[in-house]
Amino acid sequence: MLSTADVAPSGTDTVPTSTEQEQEPKQPIFQAINAEQGEEVVEIESACMSCFQTGITRLLPTKIPFFREVVLMSFKCEHCGFTNNEMQSASEIQKSGIRIELEVNTESDLNRRVVRSDNSSIIIPEVELEIPVQSQKGEVTTVEGIIERTITGLSQDQEKRRIDHPTEAASIDAYIDRLREVKLVKSPFHLHLEDISGNSFIENPLAPAADPQLKVSHFTRSQKQNEELGLYAQNHELPDADAHLLKPIAEDEWPIENLHGEVLQFATNCPNCQAPCETNMKLTKIPHFKEVVIMATVCSQCGHKTNEVKSGGGVEPQGIRFKVRISTKEDLTRDVLKSETCSLSIPELEMEVGPHALCGRFTTVEGLLVAMRDQLDGTFFHDSADDTSKEQMTRFLNSFDAVMNLERVITLILEDPAGNTYVQSLNDDTDKNGIAVADDQLVVEHYDRSYDDNEDLGLNDMKTENYEKDA
Repeated sequence: MLSTADVAPSGTDTVPTSTEQEQEPKQPIFQAINAEQGEEVVEIESACMSCFQTGITRLLPTKIPFFREVVLMSFKCEHCGFTNNEMQSASEIQKSGIRIELEVNTESDLNRRVVRSDNSSIIIPEVELEIPVQSQKGEVTTVEGIIERTITGLSQDQEKRRIDHPTEAASIDAYIDRLREVKLVKSPFHLHLEDISGNSFIENPLAPAADPQLKVSHFTRSQKQNEELGLYAQNHELPDADAHLLKPIAEDEWPIENLHGEVLQFATNCPNCQAPCETNMKLTKIPHFKEVVIMATVCSQCGHKTNEVKSGGGVEPQGIRFKVRISTKEDLTRDVLKSETCSLSIPELEMEVGPHALCGRFTTVEGLLVAMRDQLDGTFFHDSADDTSKEQMTRFLNSFDAVMNLERVITLILEDPAGNTYVQSLNDDTDKNGIAVADDQLVVEHYDRSYDDNEDLGLNDMKTENYEKDA
């Protein structure tokens, strides 16, 4: 054990006080990958699963660009040379599950990065390959790595199997040959990834543009899937006497007028460093629109700030689409309320942003463009990306800067199937009948939702009449 004499010479007082220790800045737990990242690596002793001697496991909490926080784990045994790499998601379970379908056409598609959680399943229908949930540990790999790991797993104990069970061994050898043929990509095949936790990802090399080979959709988890993740409903399997823990508020006990002036707080974790913090929430009304809920979080540990807007009303009868032509400084000052179901696109830049990329927010057109650029630039592999990806992203960011400097005219399209998005009109004039005069730079379109739109919003299975009988 070290004493103060081991740390400082006699007669000096260099031991930090508790006040000085409290003033030391605390670093976020999860930091972006960089070349100087070394102090955050944690080393622990653990047993080797090959020779049962003691090896070293290294843990690194970090962020995956275009994704979220993870813990990378690497094990190495100095006795037998056995190594193993795993990845565990460190972010919260997402609100919905995710389905990703990739069409592999060329050998370059085999190099796409894949982030898999423990709760993901993979299917390659062309070779009847299925990797069930919880059958493999989470990992950061590639499409080729998934196939190679499957081949490695099937090849284990094949020598012994050829002696004891030659028929089964021959079948496995034939299947391994089929997987090796798949790696040569002589014909296109599909890879389906489904993750009930929503924490899996396949790289889009064309980002921020849409990838025609990549289809991403989200789905609502069933009760069984929630239970697999350890999520249970508030009143799940309770006795009849305690079946209603949440009592309804009596009428007029809490008038709606009080909510407009009340700032509510609830405990949460910082989305940047996962430290405990508080989120402020307030109900307010957007002029010429509807009521919304504004939520803001400030982390005292790392200083990270977030703000999010959620619609306070229901889903509108029709979806809405705004087309904003940005050519002057005034166009950048328009107020914008983007809901969490609204997707963005800029045809001139071949850019598409899905509804889950940027959360709901109340800002301006300029603020929305800045948020899009910062997210792209701040989550890119600057030091590990290949030259082609770097050049592509650099050209795109330069084009984005030209738009921000009004050197290039673009059209910003906001499409919200729920109809809860709003863009301010700069023309407040009305004609002799009191009807607002159209804004030449703003086009507003209402459209009927498709079946898929209603499915994403959960409206197809919603029953609003005679639901008491089913209950």
